[in-house]
Amino acid sequence: MATGDSRSATHLPSATSLQRAIHRHLLSLGFSKNCDGYFVDAELTKQKIRDLHAAQRLQVLEQNQSFIAAHGLELAGHFATGRQVDPASIDPELVEVTADSLESRLFRFACLLWSVPVSQGFGRRLRFLVRDRQNGCVIGLFAIGDPVFNLSARDSWIGWTHEDRCDRLVHVMDAYVVGAVPPYSQVIGGKLVAALMASTEVKKAYERKYLGREAVISKKENRARLVLLTTTSALGRSSIYNRLAIPHGARFLRIGTTKGFGHFHLSGEIFESLRGYLEATGHPYASGHRFGMGPNWRIRVARTALEKIGIDGNAILKHGVEREVYAIPLASNWQDILLGRHKNVRSCTLPASEIADFCLNRWIVPRAARDKHYKRFARRRIMDCLLNGGPGPAW
Repeated sequence: MATGDSRSATHLPSATSLQRAIHRHLLSLGFSKNCDGYFVDAELTKQKIRDLHAAQRLQVLEQNQSFIAAHGLELAGHFATGRQVDPASIDPELVEVTADSLESRLFRFACLLWSVPVSQGFGRRLRFLVRDRQNGCVIGLFAIGDPVFNLSARDSWIGWTHEDRCDRLVHVMDAYVVGAVPPYSQVIGGKLVAALMASTEVKKAYERKYLGREAVISKKENRARLVLLTTTSALGRSSIYNRLAIPHGARFLRIGTTKGFGHFHLSGEIFESLRGYLEATGHPYASGHRFGMGPNWRIRVARTALEKIGIDGNAILKHGVEREVYAIPLASNWQDILLGRHKNVRSCTLPASEIADFCLNRWIVPRAARDKHYKRFARRRIMDCLLNGGPGPAW
């Protein structure tokens, strides 16, 4: 995000006009107002959640138009048509994404298809494409990174004290992007992609990249083995993670929900106006988005600016869209490690090939036999989706 030119208070809207702009913005997204704040006066269906994120998604697409124009047609060629997919012959390959590569551009491109715009992650990060060896096309993608420090559903489930969390959060990573792309998404390929996060190949990639390396912030050598992944649903109740369990391998355990608190509805010009308001007063949060400050910088900016213009931050930041929180143990003694009772990790990951065999037989092949709509998927729909904007595809 640009933080270049300094602004003076004379070029900024007054507190009153900012209040009015925020009110109009939230009403335009579909929120209603009462004496306690803003709320969604409707059932939070998956489509409603897509609609609430539509403005944010449109902003992301606008920011990426030059990238789409330069690379879109080439990258869309890495997506399969429905006729190129034989569900029984799907053969997934995990490809780790490196910076400034074709895979990096393809990862960025595929993320633009998400109905709910995805974060960039922070701290430790591993990104993967999942390709289908049968045709060379992309099945899906996932990325894991440092988890947020405060997540009550996770901490209560583990049984952590504040000190436990400070000492052993390094054993946990969070999946911040997970999903399949069409036509694989139409045959429940998302479950395959999610399950592959807990594969032996991913665990080894983590150890190769991070074990024994000095942490950027703490300057300490990382000796922490990865024993737990977490992730949250994007659209309320998750159809991908629900009942996802691999025999003798990964189990996706629903451990609670988020509190419906965040900043997605304050994106674009509204957020920039709030940040600019802080910048005009010389507040350090205005230009404080740099490595090491964690993922909550936008919330801190929004809360501080809202309070400075006379609005209760909680009344705005409490958007009410609760998301399911899932935990995926990667070791049979994960809890003993996270509570400091054990030091030696007993890993329970499986090879990607075993995970794929189970997912194909359990979900993908039966779904494809029942519903042939995936065969109608045409590549041109990818570019149509990105060029036309809107609230995001349900495919």
